[in-house]
Amino acid sequence: MLSHPQNNLINWQWQDWKGLPYLTCELLENWQHGFFTQQFSPRLPENLIEVLDHSANSYRVKQVHGNRILMPVEIEEYQQENLSETPLPSADGVISNQKKQGVWVATADCTPVLIGDRLTGQVAAIHAGWRGTAQRIVPEAIAKFLDWGSELKDLVIVMGPAISGKVYQVSDEVAVEVGLSFLKDTENIKSKDILELLHNLSNSPLLADDDEGKVRLDVRTINWLQLTAMGFKREQIAIAPYCTYQQPEHFFSYRRTQEKKVQWSGIVSN
Repeated sequence: MLSHPQNNLINWQWQDWKGLPYLTCELLENWQHGFFTQQFSPRLPENLIEVLDHSANSYRVKQVHGNRILMPVEIEEYQQENLSETPLPSADGVISNQKKQGVWVATADCTPVLIGDRLTGQVAAIHAGWRGTAQRIVPEAIAKFLDWGSELKDLVIVMGPAISGKVYQVSDEVAVEVGLSFLKDTENIKSKDILELLHNLSNSPLLADDDEGKVRLDVRTINWLQLTAMGFKREQIAIAPYCTYQQPEHFFSYRRTQEKKVQWSGIVSN
């Protein structure tokens, strides 16, 4: 379980669909949404949309651990132009541009992020692993909302089940690369000093590790730090108190099993 102080402010609910469990978050109560468990495998978004809104269309991408975010219209254009090739464009997020659009991401240990604009009803689904987080994919999505007229105060951001920092061992180099995504004025600072800066934060994303050159990294906390640095308030952000690695009864975890199995998370624009 996460112990981040802001988690105590937001309620999460287990829902049931035909005996299968999935999660919802009160911060997204304006939208049909779900963080689906492994029990729904091997269903794809085209099937899972029935759980949320059978009248909506589903949109997903070929995830590549980058920071590219596409609109459904861009996905449709790609599919029309590439009928005989790969059916999905490469990206790591989908942001709606009309009503009744279900946008989806697949994750195992990476962080699924669902974003909504309470004024416009527009939504996004983001795949934020450590690589995407280092490339600031969530702030990139926020920038798209703002470019289209959203205001920061109207946005809510929810991070679903992902691997916890307590069990996610990474190299010092990875921790530094991800940390640089929100630290300022680090151009001439050595890696070991950046690690010390990260360790000394009041909400540190790092825990010490017994192995030389390794630390434990909480990617969701890095995303939280990026967002709060942008001006988001605590009550606009929620982090699921669930770890994919530590809760095998609900979630697939690549780090735990080395199997390429995923669970889906989705939200429908209104």
